[in-house]
Amino acid sequence: MYGEEVAEMTGRIRDEDIALVRERTSIAEIISETVTLRSAGGGNLKGLCPFHDEKSPSFNVSPARNVWYCFGCGAGGDAIKFLMDAEHLSFVESVERLAGRAGLQLRYVANDQTTPRARPQQGQKQRLIAAHVAAVEFYQGQLTTPGARPAREFLAQRGFDKAAAERYACGFAPDGWDLLTRHLRQQGFSHDELVIAGLSRPARSGSLIDRFRRRLLWPIRDLAGDVVGFGARKLFDDDDSPKYLNTPETPIYKKSHVLYGIDQAKREIAKQGKVVVVEGYTDVMACHLAGVPTAVATCGTAFGGDHIGVLRRLLLDTEAVAGEIIFTFDGDAAGQKAALRAFDDDQRFVGRTFIAVSPDGMDPCELRLAKGELAVRDLVARREPLVDFALRHVIGRHDLDTVDGRVEAMRRAAPLVAKIKDREKRPEYVRKLAGDLGMEIEPVQRAVLAAAHAPDRANTAPRGAPAQPQPQSPADSPQAAVEREALKLALQAPVLAGPMFDAVEATEYRHPVHVAVRAAVAAAGGAAAATGGAVWIESVRHACADLAAQALVGELAVEPLRIDGELDPRYVSVTMARLQWGAVTGRIRELKSRIQRINPVSNKDEYFAAFGELLSLEQHARALREQAAGGL
Repeated sequence: MYGEEVAEMTGRIRDEDIALVRERTSIAEIISETVTLRSAGGGNLKGLCPFHDEKSPSFNVSPARNVWYCFGCGAGGDAIKFLMDAEHLSFVESVERLAGRAGLQLRYVANDQTTPRARPQQGQKQRLIAAHVAAVEFYQGQLTTPGARPAREFLAQRGFDKAAAERYACGFAPDGWDLLTRHLRQQGFSHDELVIAGLSRPARSGSLIDRFRRRLLWPIRDLAGDVVGFGARKLFDDDDSPKYLNTPETPIYKKSHVLYGIDQAKREIAKQGKVVVVEGYTDVMACHLAGVPTAVATCGTAFGGDHIGVLRRLLLDTEAVAGEIIFTFDGDAAGQKAALRAFDDDQRFVGRTFIAVSPDGMDPCELRLAKGELAVRDLVARREPLVDFALRHVIGRHDLDTVDGRVEAMRRAAPLVAKIKDREKRPEYVRKLAGDLGMEIEPVQRAVLAAAHAPDRANTAPRGAPAQPQPQSPADSPQAAVEREALKLALQAPVLAGPMFDAVEATEYRHPVHVAVRAAVAAAGGAAAATGGAVWIESVRHACADLAAQALVGELAVEPLRIDGELDPRYVSVTMARLQWGAVTGRIRELKSRIQRINPVSNKDEYFAAFGELLSLEQHARALREQAAGGL
C-alpha cells in the first residue's frame, strides 16, 4: 500500500524534492519525539514499538540509513512512513510536515505536467490542527478582555501569574453564542470542519454555535506538540454544566490516548526515567512550575491502557531500563479508589510504581499554594511503593482485633501480594503482611500461593499432556544466517558490497524469502548501481513480490552486521565466499546421495558424469573454504 501511495503522490510533489526531504531529515530526531531511543550497538538505536505492546524493545532505528524496523510486528520504513503510521497522515502530508521542519520549499506538479503548480489542499488532520491553532489565538486574546476577569482571578487564586498563563496558552471562551465560530469561518474553515474538530456544534435552530462558553480553557497537545483539543473549566455559578468539559472524540482527539502536559514533559520523562501522573490541568502546571517537570494528567477520563502505552515508550520501560511511575491522588475516598485502580494497571508496567499522597489530602496545586514549591517536590520525593499503599488500604477496611477480620483481610490482601511483578519480593511481602495482620507466616503464604495459581487454572493444559515440539525454522540454519548477512551487506553497504554481491548468482540462496529479496535487489537495478540510504532500501522493498520479503527488507536494513569495527572489502569477500561454500556443500551432499543410488554397471555413463561433477564441486568448495578462512 505504501509503495502504491508513493507512486501516486510523487506526481504531486517532485521526486527530487521528496529525495531532498529524506536526505535532510534525521529519522532519530523524528522518532525520538514519540519513542525514547537507546543505543543498540553498531550505530543503531532501539526502543519500545509505538505500534504494538511489548515488554522488551524490538523497535530498531538506523540513523545512518534513515530507516526503522520493528522485529516484533514487522512494521518498517523511512521517516515519511513513520509519520504516516504514527500520526495517520497521508504520504503528501508526511512529506509536507518533514519539509516544514527542514525549511524546504516543495514544488508541486500535476500528474501529466512538468511545471510547478499551487500547493494542494491540506489533508483533514492538518486542517483540524490549523483550526485549533487559530482557536488558541482567539481564546488567548479573549483572556485579556474585561469579561474574562473571573478566569484571570481563578488562575491568580491558584498561584498562576500572567507568565504561567502564557506558558500554558490558557484562554477564555467569551459569553457569546458563536464568536469563535464566526471568527474561524472568516479564516476559511468550513461548517463541517468546525463540527468535526469539536470546536462548534449545531444549535436547535440549525445554525452553528461555539462548543465552549464562559469558561477557562487549556489547550491539549499531543506528543508532537500539536493542539488537538481543549479542556474547559466552569467559572460561573449559574452554569449548570459539569465542572470540566473536554473536546469530544474527534479524528485527532482521543481522550484515552492524550495526556495533558506531555508535550512539555516528554524530554524530562525520557531523561529522568520517571513520570508523575496527577489528576488535573492546574496540578500539571503547579508541578512543572515547582520543579517537577515530568508531570502529566489525563483529560476527562481515567488513566488506562493506552496512556500506559504512551508512557512506557517514553520511559523505555523494559527490564533492562525500568522507570518510575508515580501517581498522585487526592486523599479522599475517590483518590484512594483511583490508586487501587492504578495498582491493577501496575502489571502493565515493567518499572516500579509509586504513590504520593499529601498528609493533608491536598493536591499538588493546593500544596504549592499553601506550603510552597518545595512542598510539591517533597511530596514526590516521599513517594511509597504502590503495593504498600494498596495493602494498607485493604487491611484498613477490616477489624484486625477479631479472628474473622484478620482472616478476611488476609483473603483480600493475598491477591495483591500475588500480583507483585518482582517474584523475589513476594516472600518479603508475605512476611510483612503476616506481621501487619498479627498472623503466622504459613497461612498467609498458602493464601498468596493459592491466589497466584488461581487465575492460571483455566488456561493450563491438562496434566500429562505431551509437549508440542517446536519445529526448527529454516532461518536457523548456518546457510540461512550467511544468506541473511549477504543481503544485509547489499542493503546497508551497496557501494562497498555491490559488485561482489551481484557476482554471486541467485541460485546460491536456499531460503525462500531470501531468494525473493535477492530477486528484488536485482529488479531494483542491482546493488552495484545503488548509492545506499533510505531511497535504495525503499526501491528494493517496492520490488519485492510478496509481503514477507517486504518485511524482511525492513528488518535487514536496520539489523547490525556481524562484524566488530569498520566494514571493509575483506569482510564482504569472506561473506560471499561462505555463502557460495554453503550452497556448494549442499549440492555436494545431494550429489553424493544421488551417486549412491546409481548402479555403476548398468548406468556407467550417468555414474561417471555425476562422479566428475562431484570432483569439480569439491575442488570449488576447497577454494571457497580457503577464501572464507578467518572470516566471521
